[in-house]
This record gives sequence, C-alpha cells and structure tokens, in this order.
Amino acid sequence: MGIGSALDREHTIAPPGYSRWLIPPAALAVHLCIGQAYATSVYKTSLVQHFETSQTAIGVIFSIAIVMLGLSAAIGGTWVERNGPRKAMFVSACFWASGFAVGALGIATGQLWLVYLGYGVVGGIGLGIGYISPVSTLIKWFPDRPGLATGLAIMGFGGGALVASPLSRQLLSMYDAGYDPKVSSSVAGGGALVGLFLTLGAGYFLVMMFGVFNIRVPAPGWTPAGFDPASVKAKPLVTTANVSAANAIRTPQFWLLWTVLFCNVTAGIGILEQASPMIQDFFRSDGKSSVAVAAAAGFVGLLSVFNMAGRFAWSSTSDVIGRKPIYAMYLGVGMLLYFLLASIGSSSTLVFVALAAVILSFYGGGFATVPAYLRDLFGTYQVGAIHGRLLTAWSLAGVAGPLIINGFLDREGKPGTLTADAYRPALFTMVGVLAIGFIANLLIRPVAERHHEKTESESAETAGSNA
Repeated sequence: MGIGSALDREHTIAPPGYSRWLIPPAALAVHLCIGQAYATSVYKTSLVQHFETSQTAIGVIFSIAIVMLGLSAAIGGTWVERNGPRKAMFVSACFWASGFAVGALGIATGQLWLVYLGYGVVGGIGLGIGYISPVSTLIKWFPDRPGLATGLAIMGFGGGALVASPLSRQLLSMYDAGYDPKVSSSVAGGGALVGLFLTLGAGYFLVMMFGVFNIRVPAPGWTPAGFDPASVKAKPLVTTANVSAANAIRTPQFWLLWTVLFCNVTAGIGILEQASPMIQDFFRSDGKSSVAVAAAAGFVGLLSVFNMAGRFAWSSTSDVIGRKPIYAMYLGVGMLLYFLLASIGSSSTLVFVALAAVILSFYGGGFATVPAYLRDLFGTYQVGAIHGRLLTAWSLAGVAGPLIINGFLDREGKPGTLTADAYRPALFTMVGVLAIGFIANLLIRPVAERHHEKTESESAETAGSNA
C-alpha cells in the first residue's frame, strides 16, 4: 500500500475495540504545531528592524495567515469531510512547512512580499486545513461529550505559543551570537530569522506526521458504550437532526454565531498579536520599560497557558451548562475585563497579567466551544464543513483586530516609545465589539425543521405520497 492509498479515508477506519482516547493525541500533534502562529510577537520587532518598516506592515503577515486560515477552511471543509482527516492533516503539514521555507527565503533576500506569500498565504492554507481536519472526527468519537472533545484538540492550538515562544528565543540565540533575549534593545539579525524559520518548518513537519499516521475515524454506526443518542433531546438548542453545510449558511443561526465568533476573536486577537510589546509599553516611563524582553516573552507563554487551559476548561464546562450561557459569560464578563484593562491595567503588572490571562482564557474557550455549538444546532452530518465556513469570521477578525490595535499605535508613536495611554482607545473599542457579540448570542434559537435533512423513513414517505 503506497503513501497515497494509506491516506485515503477507507484506510483510516478504526477496527473494533479501538480506544477513542488515542485520537486526541493525534489531533494535538497538529494543533500544537500550527498554534505557533500565536508566538509571532516574540520576533515581530526583529522583523520590523530587519525590513525597516512599520508594525502594521509586519502585523499584516499574521493577518494574511488568519485570512487564509478562514478561506481555506471554508473552501476545503467539504473536501476534508469527503477525504477524511489523515489526508487533510498530511496536506496541512506540507503547506505549513512550505510556508516557513518560503518565508525564510523572503527574509534572506529582503523581500517582504515573499514572507507575506510564504508564512501568510501558503502557511495560512496549512493553518486552515490543519485546524478543521481533526475537529469533526473528534465530535464523532465523542458524541456524549463534544465540548470536552473539541477542547482536547483545540487547546493545542492555543498552547502552540507555549512551546514556540521559548523555542524561538533559544533558536535565535543559537543562530545569532549577538542576540540576547534578556536585553530589551537586542534584535535578532536576518540570518538568525532565516535559521529560525527553516528549523521550525522542518521540526513541525515531523511532529505533524505523528498525527497523520495515528488518526482514525469511527466505523459507521459506532457509538460509545452506554451512550443513548435520544438522551440529548432534552437539552436546550440541541438537535438530533442534521443540517447540510449548504442549508446551514441559509439559517439566521449560522450568521448570528458567525457574528459571535467574529466579535470574540476581534477583541482577543489584536491584543494577542501585540502581547509581547504591549506589556512592556504598559509599564514604560522615561523611555524605558520595567518589563524586560525575556519577561515579555514569558508573558506570551503565560497567555498561551491560559489560552490553552480556557479551551479545555470552558468548553468542557459548556457540556454541563450549555453553549449559549457559556458564550454569554465570554462576551459579557469580557466587556468588563477589557474596560478594567484600559482603566487600571497599568496600576501593577499583577493586575495587568491577571486581566489579560482571563481575557485570553475566554478567547480560547470561544474557539473550542464553537464546534460543539455547531453540532448542537446543526447535527454531526457535515459539522466539519459548517465549521470551515464559520471560520471566515476568524479571517475577518484576523484583519480587524490587529488593524484596530496597530492603527491606534502607529498614530501614537514608534515602537519603544509607546505607553499605556496609546492602547486605551483600542481597548475601549473592543468593549463595544464584544457588546455586539453578546446581543447576537442572545438572539440564537433552535434551527427550524425545514432546514433539516430528511431521514430515510421520511424520504420513503415522501416518495410514497408522490407516487
């Protein structure tokens, strides 16, 4: 059996007795790698210096990657459902690793557009396919606990920076003898950035291959021992029917949930993309920050921990209290936290870190809970394809969030001269964004039966009545 046939869906069906708990590690292998996208702020200043450009110009790299994530997930969602998770995860690994290679070429030649093309476009396609490829598989393996299942995988995406942040600093130190992450003025040279990109690309490809060859799909008709599908009927907003991807986008529920995800992501992603310099700027006086570069990079890692933990903890909690109430918490309490961050965030590093950590736990929880929300509303039939279409909200938010933050900051001054005052207009703007999402979540109702797929018995009855 060749590599091509080994990737086919029919060769990934689990044999009888296969443990479903072997699936989350395979999903984690992919999500931990593509989650590196959240650690770009560690070397953002080095890229600004290397290309002699603005924060906004470098921030566009991240935005392009997130745009391509959403677009590739939306366009490729049906293909992923049809071909299975193994082939999709392999394609993701190829695009993700190639993105680093092309990005390295752009850095080496001083061509920023090649970094846009590589890490942004090519790598972004790998992000999108890799992000959705294990999700619908996990939901099918865990119909009794969909929130926990998606949290297990998607927490890996949030935790990617936990690995990538210190790893990136160590690699930069290894490739550039003059780079010292403990010195705030230290900036890595172009050669070190090239080495970083090439090493990450090769390493991530190998780790993702572990996930590729360990993923399995359940056999048709499989259910966990002791699980009764009829038991979900009593839960609010949860359906035992199925809605196709084509019909789902015609429902108001899809677009309300799209708005919820867009608002939650916009509010979080702009801060996350700016995390490392932000904590330094909040505690800057007389041109010097009391937070060292190494401590700022550690802050990125800490946010990654809460981003990751929130994805598992809050999505698992949603299995108990429901998806709609948990989103009311993400958005409602989030509004208060952003207001406090703008108002008193600069009073102490402890207050700043605590507020940012809880905000990022909600941000991560929103991502991990949304596939289960989709499963509740639309069933399991084409939930992966529906999820892919919904991620276009992430694409748009990936542009809106950083543009809001970087737009305000570029008007306030140059990197290294900003203070907490420069961030307040953007943070107050995010409070309003979250309010819109809060209202959209309140308006979500069960999907009308006319959008449901007909069962075999219903189709037979219709055929008989038309005979």
